[in-house]
Amino acid sequence: MQQKAKLRKKYLKIRQDKYFDINKEFFSPLIKLVRKKIKKKHIIIGLYYPSNFELNVLKVLELKYFSNQTILLPVLEKNNLMNFYPWRKNEVLTVNEFGMLEPIKAKAKIPDVMIIPLLAFDKYKFRLGYGKGYYDRYLKKYIKQYKGILTVGVAFSFQKHHKLPINQNDARLDFILTDKGIY
Repeated sequence: MQQKAKLRKKYLKIRQDKYFDINKEFFSPLIKLVRKKIKKKHIIIGLYYPSNFELNVLKVLELKYFSNQTILLPVLEKNNLMNFYPWRKNEVLTVNEFGMLEPIKAKAKIPDVMIIPLLAFDKYKFRLGYGKGYYDRYLKKYIKQYKGILTVGVAFSFQKHHKLPINQNDARLDFILTDKGIY
């Protein structure tokens, strides 16, 4: 656990120091990936509202393909759980206990594709998050029920770590999208 805490601190600092703004083309490879893996015309995409030098996934909404899909954002719930609720660009958001923006609760939905933030990732497609386990718990719960959820971590290439310490609670992602390509 202490090793993960040290890595979190290290990669928070690295991300802050090396952060750069991306453009919508960063997400172009994601279109091809989603079309190949999800055989539906209309898909439901779980995003996150970026903060703390996280990669700006809202740029994905500038691409016509994604602007026509249903967008969800996570909302933290009781008992350290998380669910996804519909959101449209420029709709009002609320601030949760961690200072993160969330949509107003309506009816929770299960995404077809989840775009997931991270502090670091490794070649095995494990991610290091902030340590609260919200995404890992969500994935463990719903991946078993809904086999078709495509999980894509997004990061800058400098967030790659050779091998992250993992445990039985950590969920492996399907892909990692970076400025240098898809892993």
